Amino acid sequence: MKILSIVSVTAICIVIATNANACTGITMTARDNSVVVARTVDWAGSKMNNMYVIVPRGHTEQSLLPNGTVGGARFTAKYGFVGLGMQQPEFVVEGTNEAGLSAALFYFPDYGKYQPYSPAMKANSLADFQVVSWILSRFSTIAEVKEAIDNIKIINIDPTASTVHWRITEPNGHQVVLEIVNGIPHFYENPLGVIANSPGLPWHLTNLNNYINIRSGTENPVKFGPITLRSLSHGTGLLGLPGDFSSPSRFVRMAFFKDYAIPQDTGYDTAMQSFHLLNNVDVPFGTAYKTGTAKFDMPSSTQWTIATDITNKVIYYHTMYNRTIRRIDMSKIDFANIPFQYHPLDKTQQEMIFDATVKQ
Repeated sequence: MKILSIVSVTAICIVIATNANACTGITMTARDNSVVVARTVDWAGSKMNNMYVIVPRGHTEQSLLPNGTVGGARFTAKYGFVGLGMQQPEFVVEGTNEAGLSAALFYFPDYGKYQPYSPAMKANSLADFQVVSWILSRFSTIAEVKEAIDNIKIINIDPTASTVHWRITEPNGHQVVLEIVNGIPHFYENPLGVIANSPGLPWHLTNLNNYINIRSGTENPVKFGPITLRSLSHGTGLLGLPGDFSSPSRFVRMAFFKDYAIPQDTGYDTAMQSFHLLNNVDVPFGTAYKTGTAKFDMPSSTQWTIATDITNKVIYYHTMYNRTIRRIDMSKIDFANIPFQYHPLDKTQQEMIFDATVKQ
């Protein structure tokens, strides 16, 4: 394993600490029972070194410690996996292993708290940004993760940085969210299949009660004293649906859009549908900062979007630089023999534009 440079560690800590992160996830099931997990990755704090990683069986990884050295928990891959991450190949944000288990991390500021790092426990200490790799390397079910979680101590790379929480999904659609609060890991069932950032999942589910009046369709005319009120356009059943980019609003918005989405026939069709749904939470870069305070420019605060058919083990993604969808078919990967490798999400950071046919 390559030791992280000071620059890489600093960049990761800046990303974890910034308040300009707004990831959103959904889980959907096709008519053929294929399960698709999809999400945005929103980092407005800097332009990140985004990559995909292919990890073979037998690959060994060791956790980074708060002092910037590698010396924490060591684990060897029982299962090969493919993941998308940033800065360093060890920092996988979203991935799926060959058993079909999916794991992903989401920013979780102010509401989570890990146990303090203790040098005496360094052999069992695991950096939070390496938990996804640990899960995908070692486990095929949620039950196995639950059984093993007490044998490790999840820590911050930078003790002053924020926490994250995790979405874990089996190929049959069973999903939990892992949140560590006051040093104690909690696994919450997530039948709704929606996740955002803080507060915790139970709060978000309770908050949906505030939108009991929201529904699809268009409201019928109603008498209002001496006049009749009529919808000015279609979709007025959704009046009151929050449209800002705060975590509670994104959660509510995606919960309703996902629930009203028309089921698709296959995992592929559902993955393509999820990209359209997640367009509704793409964060324009200009909204992440007060006017005139941004120190650089990016096409979007949503740096990449991924949709994975975990039943058929096919990963699709596009980026802020190139919205052409790319595919990684895990069935074509020999995880017993392929070398460990990682590649940038974009070979060229530019949109692929194709000329339409014009007959002279």
